[in-house]
Amino acid sequence: MSTPHNRAENGDFAKTVLMPGDPLRAKFIAETFLEDPRLVTDVRGMYGYTGTYQGRPFSVMGSGMGMPSIGIYSYELYTQYGVENIIRIGSAGSYTDKAKLFDVVLATGAYSESNYAVTQSGDTDDIQTPSVALNDALRASAKAAGIPLIEGNIHSSDVFYRQPSDEKPTYWEKLRDEKGCLAVEMESFALFHNARVLGKRAACLLTISDSFVSPEITTAEQRQTSFTAMMKVALGVDAFLEK
Repeated sequence: MSTPHNRAENGDFAKTVLMPGDPLRAKFIAETFLEDPRLVTDVRGMYGYTGTYQGRPFSVMGSGMGMPSIGIYSYELYTQYGVENIIRIGSAGSYTDKAKLFDVVLATGAYSESNYAVTQSGDTDDIQTPSVALNDALRASAKAAGIPLIEGNIHSSDVFYRQPSDEKPTYWEKLRDEKGCLAVEMESFALFHNARVLGKRAACLLTISDSFVSPEITTAEQRQTSFTAMMKVALGVDAFLEK
C-alpha cells in the first residue's frame, strides 16, 4: 500500500486529515492535541500521524510548500488511503486590514495563476472551490468554540519571492479588488482541485501570520505553535460533519 512518498499502510490514516505545510507543525499538532498519536509515515521527512481527538480518529500530515507538493500528498491520501476529508491549516499573508494578525480565515474559493488544474485535468477555471459540507461543518465548529471566522477568496500563489515592481495598483491590490482575495498562501488551489475531480472533500483554514497592509509579522516559532484557534476549529469538525 505504500507509495514512493508515503510508507503508511492501509488503514493507517483516519478519514479526516489535517494538513499543515510544515511537517514540524504536523508533529506539534499530533503531540499537543491528539491522544495516543503514532507516526505512520516519515518519507522525505514529511511526518504523518494518526491518533484520536475527543474519541474521534484524526490524522495530521505535512504537505510541504507549494501546489506540486500538496498535489502529490493529497492525491495519494484520497486515492490510496481512503481519506475523505482534508483540511489545510496554514499561515497566510493578509491583503486587507479586514484580516489582521492571528485572525482565522475560512476560504470560500482559491484563485490562482497556476496551471495546476489545467495540467492535471484540463480544467481552465482560475478559481477552485472547497467542499460546501466541510465548510459548513467548520463554521459550526467555530461557532461552538466561540472563534470568529473571516470568510472569502484567497490567492494561491506559485511564487513566494516576486520581483519588485513600481506598477500601481500592485498585483496584490488587483487581486484584492478584482478577485476578492483576502490573503495569500501557496497550496489550496491544488487541494481543492484534487478533491473536486476525485469526489472528495477539502477545505482550508488559515491564520494570518503577516500582512501586506501592516508591518506586523509572526515568528517561525509562533507559526509553528501559536495558531491554536485554527487548530481547535479544525479538530472540532467531525462532530458536525455528516458521514
